[in-house]
Amino acid sequence: MAGNSTKAIVAAFFANAGIAIAKFVGFIITGSSSMLAESVHSVADSGNQGLLLLGGRLSKRAPSAAHPFGYGRERYFWSFVVALVLFSLGGAFATFEGIEKIRHPHELESLGVAVGILVFGVVLEAFSLRTAVVEARPLRGNATWWQYVRRSRNPELPVVLLEDCGALIGLFLALGGVLLSDITGDPVWDGIGTLCIGLLLGVIAVVLAIEMKSLLIGEGATEVDRGAIIAAIEATPGARSLIHMRTQHIGPDDLLVAAKVEFEPDLDTAGLATSVDAAELAIRAQVPTATRIYLEPDLRRDQGDTEPPDPDTTIT
Repeated sequence: MAGNSTKAIVAAFFANAGIAIAKFVGFIITGSSSMLAESVHSVADSGNQGLLLLGGRLSKRAPSAAHPFGYGRERYFWSFVVALVLFSLGGAFATFEGIEKIRHPHELESLGVAVGILVFGVVLEAFSLRTAVVEARPLRGNATWWQYVRRSRNPELPVVLLEDCGALIGLFLALGGVLLSDITGDPVWDGIGTLCIGLLLGVIAVVLAIEMKSLLIGEGATEVDRGAIIAAIEATPGARSLIHMRTQHIGPDDLLVAAKVEFEPDLDTAGLATSVDAAELAIRAQVPTATRIYLEPDLRRDQGDTEPPDPDTTIT
């Protein structure tokens, strides 16, 4: 796993573990359902970081006969599991608890303790989010943060970013619920805050599940990488044009490139091999994640070509 991902995950793990302990103590003292929902949320987040680290470790296993391209997709699988855990353990529990407390509200105790713990949680979550932002910024480039989350082939950083954003918003919702309960004298606001936390976690979990499902099924190279690969092939001495190409991420840092290329017809076997090798070197120089490259010499056929439409050779 890339070092930037690991640093962000570890920071999030320790932040969430510390927050979970503080929130559970706060729930025992105050009886706040918002505090309980946030406690479960933090426990789920801590477990999620453990799953992300597990995925990174398992993805490093050497290729086998059953998995000749290696285990890079372990990172996508465990990130998808994180989305399911966030939805089931975090979102579903908070939603259920919120509905129960709206139906059967009870007075809060020790407001100062609850507020102090939630503010402490905000500080730790802000530190965790800042770490994730710092580590993700070099990879984001000129894209917006939403575009980065949608387009990134790295599963861990988008997961941590969305989790930390959700955790911060959830803490403010919990703080609002507790304060409104005290100001209005109506404890139902605590239940409303809890319900809002549950709905928020559900939305984040659905977004993560959709993105991780797409990566798990298999996404091609990014638009920038596709353009660089095409340019590298067509600039190779001896190569006339790219006929057909397919790319797919086996893992975040492991891109498969398979292409048919038309070479100069007067090349002999040695010259053709030299040109193919040069094209592979050029591709890897432009796109270091292109670790598996298969180039097939072929002739361009204007008619009768049975290849399906090729989105990888079209730059949009």
